[in-house]
Amino acid sequence: MNNNNSPDYLRAEEGTNLKDYINLIRVNLIPFIFISLAGLAVAIIYALNARDIYKSTTVIKLYKPTGNILEAPLLPEFQDFGSDRFIANEIEILKSYTLREKVAEALVDSFNTIKQEDSFFLILDRESNFNNNAQTQLKSVFAISKMLESVKIDQKRGLDIVEISVESPSPFEAALIANCYANAYKYLNLNYNRQQLITVKQFLDEQRVEKMDDLRESEDRLKEYQERGGIVALPNQAQALIQQLTDFESKQKAVKIELTISENNLSELKKELKKQDPTIDAYLENLAKQSYIKSLQEQIARLQVQRESAVTNNPEAKKKDDLVKEFDSKINELKKKLEAEINKTKAGLFASTPEEIKLLTQKVFEEEVKYQALSASYSELNKIVAGFEKKFNQLPNRTIDLARLQREQSAFEKLYLLVEEKYQEALINEQSTPGNVLIIDVARIPVSPSKPNRLLIVLVGLVLGLGMGAGFAFIRNYFDNTVKTPEDIQNKNINVLAWIPQIEGAALDKDFEFIVHKKPNSIPSEAFRALRTRIQFSKIDVEQLKTILITSATPQEGKTTVSTNLAGSFANAGKRTLIIDCDLRKPRLHNILGTKRYPGFVDHFFGQASYDEILRTSEVQNLFFITGGTIPPNPSEILGSSQMEQFLQKLRNEFDIIILDSPPVVAVTDSEILSGLTDGTVLVTSANITEVDLMKKAVELLTHERGSFLGCVLNNFTYRSGYGSYYKYYYYF
Repeated sequence: MNNNNSPDYLRAEEGTNLKDYINLIRVNLIPFIFISLAGLAVAIIYALNARDIYKSTTVIKLYKPTGNILEAPLLPEFQDFGSDRFIANEIEILKSYTLREKVAEALVDSFNTIKQEDSFFLILDRESNFNNNAQTQLKSVFAISKMLESVKIDQKRGLDIVEISVESPSPFEAALIANCYANAYKYLNLNYNRQQLITVKQFLDEQRVEKMDDLRESEDRLKEYQERGGIVALPNQAQALIQQLTDFESKQKAVKIELTISENNLSELKKELKKQDPTIDAYLENLAKQSYIKSLQEQIARLQVQRESAVTNNPEAKKKDDLVKEFDSKINELKKKLEAEINKTKAGLFASTPEEIKLLTQKVFEEEVKYQALSASYSELNKIVAGFEKKFNQLPNRTIDLARLQREQSAFEKLYLLVEEKYQEALINEQSTPGNVLIIDVARIPVSPSKPNRLLIVLVGLVLGLGMGAGFAFIRNYFDNTVKTPEDIQNKNINVLAWIPQIEGAALDKDFEFIVHKKPNSIPSEAFRALRTRIQFSKIDVEQLKTILITSATPQEGKTTVSTNLAGSFANAGKRTLIIDCDLRKPRLHNILGTKRYPGFVDHFFGQASYDEILRTSEVQNLFFITGGTIPPNPSEILGSSQMEQFLQKLRNEFDIIILDSPPVVAVTDSEILSGLTDGTVLVTSANITEVDLMKKAVELLTHERGSFLGCVLNNFTYRSGYGSYYKYYYYF
């Protein structure tokens, strides 16, 4: 049928909609159900056999280190945390192989301590030997480290909180790995933050041992000198001089030690700074050595030494207190100026310093200033010690040996006490310096598995099964090259006369094939009446359309059924109708009408039966039929003979409509020959059977200069087989 002749309300409903897709599923219902059930079955089997997976999580908080606990703020979480760059760096450290290796070593130690194979799974290498017995072996540290790459480490959005999650078939192992991971990271982070203090402590420890040895040697020399009968006691003046000299010498050496520590710290900080910005090192050193800052540091150091000297030389307490207040007032005033100048310099420096190295730059500058201050103090102490040395060398010769020994012993004793004090301070600072990791929530042994979600697996399997079933239906439809709908015929510029619905029950009872006689009020009967009407109006002069050839492209497309019912339709309309079985290779007309095949028109041609013998009446009024009769060896020659042409001319005079049921046109030439003898030719195509290419080939064979080709009939069509609900349109046609 031509779409251009359709009313607008019909064309508006010819698009593809949801109902059409559902119809496509209904056509492929059996494979759809099978694939869906198969997907569901696979999902159920997998869900039932899937291993339980337990998840354990430890939560840690990260914050910037602020030095030892005595210097840190009371609530570190209220300090400026900075950007997420710091957290990102720490997460990369958490994912590093070094940390994973430490965790692996801790897990190996835990396994060797616990020795319960049932409590572990991931760190064990379970293999089967030839006897299929379970053979369990502990993985290597390297293999465990690689396995730990699957540990999930995530930062909570917008927070300085990091979660370490571990999944394992063993709940104990999941909690153990998570806790080992957190503890290993905390230990590594703590060591890194204490590295500078550890270096200072080790240096002071070496100095402490060295000064203790020096003190013991000086005490032994003094004792040995006194035992030899030397001078046992010194005059008060000499003792006072020695006391002053040893005080300043011990301070000088203590400052020297601090200067050495500061120099080492400064060297380490500069190395780290050079890695990030090689040009800023010299600039910071020049800033710390500015003439004004250096001058203030020297003045402060000079006043401090003068204060100590004045206190030592004035025995009266009142004068001593007054001097101390006077010197402290001057020193504090200079310190305020120095602090203001340093803050001013730092503000200018940090304004142009990149954010990522600002903290390191601040440490280098402060250490540089401290180093310069210690250098100034050491220089002033050198001067005053040199003055006392000069006085010491002026002592009488008899007392100078004892004085030197007592001076050494007293100096080493004071120096040792100072070093010991510094060492204890460094030890306390080291132990009190926290890392920037706080374990908020330790991993606990889970009581229920987190995976698998068996209900979800079954639902996903069902959805996937349904999806694959639907996909199969659509793919099958896409690659199916058969005619399914009238649009498939119209799209090839072939006229569609009508479509015949699938006749229910025809496959079980052959009597239903003659549907216009058995069920005249059925939908297929109405479709045949529509076909009859379209054929009648296909030519203006009805008298020019008496002989109608019915053929198909291939066998089993229902051409005989269409021929019989079309003939019955014409007979019901009062037309004297004759149907001839011209399929001399596989005749079927006699089966549908319930009679014998012979005698037929072939027998009449060969003089074995008269015309009256081959012409038979049917149960339908006005419907006559002629069977094929004996199957000849040369059907094409018989159908193309002049005798056949004369026979048809004779029938034209006796009947209003003559229907010729012929063989498939693509398979043999019989139909092509007959199409040249008839007034009209109708091609029967079967939905989901006739291929589009074969249909086009058949139309080409039936189209010639006679112009007898009327169009196609789509047989066995059901609204479930395509994208159109066509039943509603039958009354229109």
